[in-house]
Amino acid sequence: MKVAIYTLGCKVNQYETQAMEQELVSRGHEIVDFSGDADAYVVNTCSVTAVSDQKSRQAVHRVQRSHPNAVVAVCGCYAQTHLEDVRKLGVDLIAGTGERGKFVERLEQAAAEKQPLEFVDESLKRRQFEVLPAGGLATRTRAMLKVEDGCVNFCTYCIIPYARGPVRSEPLADAVAQTRQLAAEGYREIVLTGIEISSWGHDLKNGQSLIDLVEAVCAAAPELRVRLGSLEPRTVTEEFCRRASALPNLCPQFHLSMQSGCDETLRRMNRKYDTGRFLESVTLLNRHFYRPAVTTDMIAGFPGETEEEFGKTLDFIRRCGFAQMHIFPYSVRPGTPAAKMEQVPAAVKEDRARRAAAVAAELHRAYLEGCVGRVYPVLFEQPKGDRFSGHAPNYMEVLAVGEDLHNQVRNVRVTGIEDGALVGEIAD
Repeated sequence: MKVAIYTLGCKVNQYETQAMEQELVSRGHEIVDFSGDADAYVVNTCSVTAVSDQKSRQAVHRVQRSHPNAVVAVCGCYAQTHLEDVRKLGVDLIAGTGERGKFVERLEQAAAEKQPLEFVDESLKRRQFEVLPAGGLATRTRAMLKVEDGCVNFCTYCIIPYARGPVRSEPLADAVAQTRQLAAEGYREIVLTGIEISSWGHDLKNGQSLIDLVEAVCAAAPELRVRLGSLEPRTVTEEFCRRASALPNLCPQFHLSMQSGCDETLRRMNRKYDTGRFLESVTLLNRHFYRPAVTTDMIAGFPGETEEEFGKTLDFIRRCGFAQMHIFPYSVRPGTPAAKMEQVPAAVKEDRARRAAAVAAELHRAYLEGCVGRVYPVLFEQPKGDRFSGHAPNYMEVLAVGEDLHNQVRNVRVTGIEDGALVGEIAD
């Protein structure tokens, strides 16, 4: 049958969608665009905010109206955390975030039996990491490799621990095998991803930590660039930086999860660090790597945030000198402790997000200016206008003139900046 999948949310969801696509094709099905005609439509949902929930419902309603005879399936975090709400949608198959490897078989069952099916487990009881096939169907330059699932941080704004369950780590040998397979398939870069990869190894109880995994993956495919997903500040220690900086194929881009640059706000968020510890991580990275791109995300207008607290955050992000930031006004996630706290007015949240974005733009520009005149090995991905677009190891976008550059790594001398990207000339 023809199957269309609509994916919301994070890189882990994208990874799991790609795994489902591979399984569908291996079983003789055809993947088609979600906007076209299909026999079955799958909505792989996100539930990080109430807006995510709404987008998931809208996607379901859209296909139910336009394709009333098609099989409609809902899976992912929204189905896991809001089962009753998803039941009201009247879909043919509901699956949560567990047993993704069985999803295609269950979709086939729903299509054959014409009876609603439901497969949602108790996420907090999960103990095993489910290994899924890595890589996608399309010709890609960069592959995601999911090495961890689950989270036990229980930040006050987040529902994901309930959607994903406790920390489960992919065994090191499996990650190495998948890395080698991706290299054999022609990928040039892999991104180690998970719900909270900083906790990789905690459940294995064999003394291994994230840096052991990173070293093993980098050694397994030395011709591949290896990039890390989002890290908790606690991961970045002197030992981590010393060992990581010795890996020639590890990309010097580190996304540290910040959320706020104010200690009072961080305590209300139930984050496991303060600004002093966060700044220590930034300092260590800058000491061990040459001009690393330290990136982050930030929530503006978290419940109880005063103008003074917000001002501390603005000062802090300037001290950190981030290469790039993702900034979000706080969005209420019903069912979390933060939803019951004193809320900041919407207009204030939006204003603070705009002000933080202005500072972030200044910092981004400053980082890009420091790249001009330097030569970077750029992994080219796709045409963009009359040039090709790719990314340097620091994940800054680079534009250069050239033909058939897809999936090639070429040295580029950066000559300028254009619309937030670096512009350069092929130097080899």
